[in-house]
Amino acid sequence: MFEKLFKLKENGTNIRTEFLAGLTTFAAMAYILAVNPSILSKTGMDAGALITVTAVTAAIGCILMAFMSNLPVALAPGMSTNSYFTFMICLGMGVSWQQALSLTFWNGIVFIILTATGTRKAIINSLPAPIKIGIQAGIGFFIAFIGLKGAGVIVAHPATIVSAGNLALPTPLLTLFGIVLMLFLVVRKIPGSLVLGMFIITIIGFFIPAGDGTMITELSGSIISRPNSMSPTFLKLDWWFPFTEGGKYLPILLTLLLLDMFDSIGTIVGVSRRMKIEGTAEGDKRIGRGLFADAIATAIGALCGTSTVTAFVESASGVQAGGRTGLTSVVVACCFLLALVFSPLIAIIPVAATAPVLVLVALAMAEGLRDLEFDDLCASGTALLTALLIPLSFSITMGISLGLLFYVCFSILNGRIREIKPLTWIMALVFIYFSFFAKH
Repeated sequence: MFEKLFKLKENGTNIRTEFLAGLTTFAAMAYILAVNPSILSKTGMDAGALITVTAVTAAIGCILMAFMSNLPVALAPGMSTNSYFTFMICLGMGVSWQQALSLTFWNGIVFIILTATGTRKAIINSLPAPIKIGIQAGIGFFIAFIGLKGAGVIVAHPATIVSAGNLALPTPLLTLFGIVLMLFLVVRKIPGSLVLGMFIITIIGFFIPAGDGTMITELSGSIISRPNSMSPTFLKLDWWFPFTEGGKYLPILLTLLLLDMFDSIGTIVGVSRRMKIEGTAEGDKRIGRGLFADAIATAIGALCGTSTVTAFVESASGVQAGGRTGLTSVVVACCFLLALVFSPLIAIIPVAATAPVLVLVALAMAEGLRDLEFDDLCASGTALLTALLIPLSFSITMGISLGLLFYVCFSILNGRIREIKPLTWIMALVFIYFSFFAKH
C-alpha cells in the first residue's frame, strides 16, 4: 500500500527510513505546540484551544502535502507570520483576532488562486539559479542559528549583537557533545543516526542538572493529557473584514501574502534542492502540488483558528535523515495528533537533543554552494548574500527579496541586463516597495 501511494523504491527509500525521517522532523519542530499558543494567546485567543488547533492544523497540512505532492515537507502555523499576526496586526493596529483570522483566510484563498493559475510556479521558475542556491544554504544557516541560540551556545550581546554563551553550562555543553555524537553516527552511517542521537541525549539529560534545580530532561506527572476543544476559535473569523471600510486593510493582506508566499517557496525550493529533484520534470510537478497543499492548509488553518499554516524549514532535518516521500509527512502528522494525548511525553525532549540535529542539517544544506562558479561574482555574490541575509534578517522572505535586488543590480552593472527575466523585474519592484516604502 505504501509503495503504491508514495513510490518508495522509485525514490530510493523504504518505510523504516521514512518513519525515522518523520520522527526527526517532528522532534525538530515540536516546539511549535508550545510557542504558537503562547504567541497567539496574547491577542485574547483561548490558549487551551490553540494547543489543539496547532496540532490539528499541522496534521492536516502534513497530510495534504503528503498525498498531493509526495514531498517530505511538514507544515504547521509559521513562526514569522504568527508574530506578525499578534504583534503587528492585532496589538499594533488594534485589529481583533477574529478580523486577523479573516485576513489569513483570504490570504489562503488568494494563494489557492495564484497556485491554480500557475503564478506561484512561474515565480519559482523566474528565481535565478544563484538565488535558489542561496536559499538552500541560507535555510541551513537559519535553522542552525535557531538551534544554537535556543540551546544557549549563542546568546544575545549588547555590544557585539551576538556572542558565544557560557559553554560550561550544562545545556550548551550537552548540545556540543550532541553535535559530535550525531556527526559520529552519521559518518559511521548508523541507521536512524539522528533519531538515535536525540534519544541518547534525552536519556543523558535525565542525569544532568540544568542549573536551576531541575534536570535537563524531566518528566513531571502523567504522560497522558486530555485534548482541549477547538470551539473557542473554530469558525470564529470575521468573514468579510478585509473588504470593509473601502478596502483599508487590503495592504495588510498583501503583506501576509508576501510573507507566506516566499517563506513557503523558499522552504520548498530549499528542501527540493537538497533532495536533488528541483529542476526535473517530476520534481517541478511535485513542487507545484506542494504549493497547492500549502495554500489550502493556510485557508483551513484560519477556519480552525490560527495564523498562517506554512511549510517548515525544519523539514530539512527529515530530508537529511533520509526522507524522500510524503510518507515522512504522514508520520509527522501522526506525531502531532499523538502529541494531543501524549504532550507531556513529547515535551521532555530537551533543546540539547534537537539543536545538534539542526546544526547537522545546516552542514548538509550548505552542500549546494559547491554548484557556484566563484569566478562569476554576479552569481556567487548573489547566492552568498542571500544565504547570509536569511539568518541575519531572521526572515526567509527578506533574504530572498534583498537577494533579488542584489541580483538585479549586479546584472545591470555587469552588462547582463538581458538575462533578467520579466517576472524577476516585477518581483524586484514589488520587494523595493515592500522593503522600503510599505508600512508593515
